[in-house]
Order: sequence, then structure tokens, then C-alpha cells
Amino acid sequence: GDFKVGVVHGHQIVPWGDSTALVKFAGRLGVDILISGHTHRMSIVELGGKFLINPGSVTGACNSVGEFDITPSFMLMAVEGPSVVLYTYELKEGQTEPEVKRHELKRP
Repeated sequence: GDFKVGVVHGHQIVPWGDSTALVKFAGRLGVDILISGHTHRMSIVELGGKFLINPGSVTGACNSVGEFDITPSFMLMAVEGPSVVLYTYELKEGQTEPEVKRHELKRP
């Protein structure tokens, strides 16, 4: 089936990066997948029948609370029939090439 996707920067949702608050926001938007940011930390969380996606920060810049241990990352999302595939890219310390992983999201 079709997925409804919402996008929000994330600074409006307090506490920042909180999965419970993000699920509630996704519910208010009526979306299956919520893409948010602000924390600069990559994550993929399934909670309450929703997928919470944070692509991170492609530059690895520090976040708004001054955390400097941010791993540079980004994601590509592809809808493939009844599933969504996320390709995550992370440049870990000391590496010259990003680590690429494939994650498949399916409805619960």
C-alpha cells in the first residue's frame, strides 16, 4: 500500500528527538513516515505503527546543544511497491569512504 510521508525540521517538537513526541506529531499529520532532523543524529525508529526517520547531518556539524561527536550521514529513500527502502550513508571516523546500509521498512 501507499505510504504517507511527512517532513519537519524538528526544532518544533519538544523534547528534541524524543520518539514519543515525534510519534504524536506523525499522528497529528496523519503520516506513516515522519522525516525529522534538528539533532543531526541519524536514526531509524519504528514506534506506534509509525516510522521515524532522521537522516542526520551530511557535514557532521555540531547540533544545537553543542554536541560535537556527530557522525556525518545522509539517507536516500526509495518506495518499492509495498515497502520503503532507506539507503544510509555514514562516514565513520578514520574512513575515507562512507559505510552504506540498506534498510527495508514494511508496515507492521
